[in-house]
Amino acid sequence: MKNVAAIVVTHNRKTLLLESIDKLLEQTASPELDIIIVDNASADGTREALASYVEEKKVIYLATGANLGSAGGFHYGLRHAALNNYTFAWLMDDDCMPVFDALAKLLAYSDRLAGCFGFLCSKVLWKDGTICKMNVPRKSMYRKADDFAAEIVPVKIASFVSLLIPLKIVREVGLPLKEFFIWTDDWEYTRRISRKHACYLVNESVVTHASQANNGADLAKESMDRLERYHYLYRNDVYLYRREGAAGIIYNSTRLCYHVLRVMVLARQGRLRRIGCVARGTWRGLSFRPKIEYI
Repeated sequence: MKNVAAIVVTHNRKTLLLESIDKLLEQTASPELDIIIVDNASADGTREALASYVEEKKVIYLATGANLGSAGGFHYGLRHAALNNYTFAWLMDDDCMPVFDALAKLLAYSDRLAGCFGFLCSKVLWKDGTICKMNVPRKSMYRKADDFAAEIVPVKIASFVSLLIPLKIVREVGLPLKEFFIWTDDWEYTRRISRKHACYLVNESVVTHASQANNGADLAKESMDRLERYHYLYRNDVYLYRREGAAGIIYNSTRLCYHVLRVMVLARQGRLRRIGCVARGTWRGLSFRPKIEYI
């Protein structure tokens, strides 16, 4: 067994996954690395496509048996890594394409910090080389990081797109909340860590997020057939910001009003249905209290 478990969660994106695996196999720190694929019940031939990688011991394949969402997938993968006594987990989606030395840079700063950190995250670019908007870490609960030149930058929140976590931290703070399913699971988890430990953006570690577009979730412009999943976003955000006390509740309330206003102004159809997603998710969030699971 090696020092680092790269945990890649996938669902029906075989082509991107294979490209991501190739990038992981090219890492200069590969002697330190096991590649663990957590397959959320893909039905696009992912298992068959990975057969030769598994046979040649290039990857470890874990089938969840159901679509657990990103939250459940990372919960599943981190549990596996902790139980198998890796030192670090390196988390990413199946469309994350790390530069050849991305892991080496993270490990170098781990050494420089003498292991005194909660997590390290990479600088995430989009396909055109600009900063990926959906993966900008936050330097506070309410302000995005804006320094992408300094060696390291203190941050409070980051995405699961190239996130290095010591497994001792996972054992301390518990696993991601699988009940989140999608959205905010990474923010909740990284904030849970940063409430106790210093955490950093490492700008010298670079990955590309090969998402379809360089933007985040936008209820006002989302297609009608993808609206229902937005209740997860608003439900999970209530949980996240409620934990921050009065400031978090005020911030989230203001944010909800802004999202409703955007729907009223920008949405071309289905305004009431979109606003209903906000209302339903927020209402469910008021009583949403999933239990943290520990190793």
